[in-house]
Amino acid sequence: MREIYDRLVDTAARFGPVTEDPKKTSIHLTRRTAFAGVATRRDGIVVTFKSTSDIRSARIVKRQRASAKRWYLDLKLTRPAQVDSQVAGWLAHSIELSQ
Repeated sequence: MREIYDRLVDTAARFGPVTEDPKKTSIHLTRRTAFAGVATRRDGIVVTFKSTSDIRSARIVKRQRASAKRWYLDLKLTRPAQVDSQVAGWLAHSIELSQ
């Protein structure tokens, strides 16, 4: 799990500074505000990130519409290689929403 997490943080850091904010059950990755939440599971990690629209992908395991223009989407990662260019794009968009 540590390798997955490190790769996720390194990927997000390509778009600028990232602060890790530990919470009781997760770690928030922040810029000005939180752009992703990371929670551990027995077999990987779940990353919750912001979007302006629903993303129809088999990789998204949970969707929550927060408002007319805001979605919170959960992505489950079980291998470091899953932190790919698609995930980088989703993180970049979430970071833009948090500035």
